[in-house]
Amino acid sequence: MSSPYLVPVARIVRHAPAALEVDFEAPFDEAHEFAARGAAETDVFPDAVVHVKVRLESFSGGLRARGHVEAPWHGVCRRCSAPVLGYSSVSVNERFVDERGPGDEDSYLVEHDFVDLAPLARDAILLDLPLAPLCRSDCQGLCPYCGIDRNEATCGCQAPLDPRWATLDGLQFADPESEGSNES
Repeated sequence: MSSPYLVPVARIVRHAPAALEVDFEAPFDEAHEFAARGAAETDVFPDAVVHVKVRLESFSGGLRARGHVEAPWHGVCRRCSAPVLGYSSVSVNERFVDERGPGDEDSYLVEHDFVDLAPLARDAILLDLPLAPLCRSDCQGLCPYCGIDRNEATCGCQAPLDPRWATLDGLQFADPESEGSNES
């Protein structure tokens, strides 16, 4: 079975400048090469459908891939711990080269007249994942004392008093307006 991520580029590499439009959908990690991240981390399901739409443009010594990569992700709300689903749409502008030279450390390789767009798609999506997603922008979170979800109910919890500051609670200050008024 051939992967849709593997794109034959012999024709456009040999006839530079040339271009090839690539548009397909494929599983994010069909071979299950990547271990699932922790339960509280944002991740992409291995079978999630990734949409790749790029234009491959050849130049002397390689290719440029420009376009978009899109995929759904899942995570946990940083305030209330509710499951969160989202969608990443990332613009890509990457180079594929025949051989890596100085300055080409961040480029991908053209191997045997094919480019593998899987690493490009995975890198783009994983780098775009939110570190601490929210279920909604006005999420109230959980009460730190009783644990109730403040989005669904309210509680009467109050922060305990810090004994280091308890002495200040007994201080009373005179009202400056009443002290200075000597009405006769």
